[in-house]
Amino acid sequence: MTKTIAFALLAAVMAAPALAGSWTPPEGCELFMTVQSKACRVSNHYRCAGDPAGDQWRADFDQEGMYFQSHINSEAEWVESFDLNPTVRQVLDPGAEDPASFSELLATGVDTYAFGLTRDDGTHSNVTGADRLTGKTVVIDGQTLEQTEFDYTETDDFGNVLRRSRGNEYISRDMRLFFAGPGETDLGDGQWLPSDGRPMDFAFPGDKGFGATQPIFDCDAVLSLTWPQEGDRVF
Repeated sequence: MTKTIAFALLAAVMAAPALAGSWTPPEGCELFMTVQSKACRVSNHYRCAGDPAGDQWRADFDQEGMYFQSHINSEAEWVESFDLNPTVRQVLDPGAEDPASFSELLATGVDTYAFGLTRDDGTHSNVTGADRLTGKTVVIDGQTLEQTEFDYTETDDFGNVLRRSRGNEYISRDMRLFFAGPGETDLGDGQWLPSDGRPMDFAFPGDKGFGATQPIFDCDAVLSLTWPQEGDRVF
């Protein structure tokens, strides 16, 4: 996707109605799931007809509105993401040394990755890490998810650590998606800060809460760390 098209799509998403329970994606896209998570976040997942097969989008909302948007491909690689207010786009560099692969994780139980990211403000970083299936499953609001453990390090081009993160996440084989779990992150100062953004409620077309833009879990808690939660990678 070109930068021009990506920003046009983002503008359409941000212009869509933001009333609770009424959010819709831009023309040509279809909302298929809304996920309420801990840490005061609700995510609307959608697909767009003009994208390659298997691509998916996610728009994250807190109590103030949409703050993060991400785009992944069929292997759950982070194709691009947008931090909002102000808007900064980050894209996956071509020719990754070791591309992330959802298929490899399912087939072998382990997926390693090493790739570069570039932001439109000119900054560049490098990410190395791994996902591993733990063999445990959980059922959350009727959805059977498999637990993973992950760890990754993000550095600048001089080798300085920008971020390290470790913990557990959950995957859906059928949806080919990662969901957040309990973990901790070091933002380069050696201090590990805990977080838990695990999913709590899944809404599909026709369900109460489908298209919601107001999070409902942990919103009165004082959070020790706030960052875009991928599941919960920030890239």
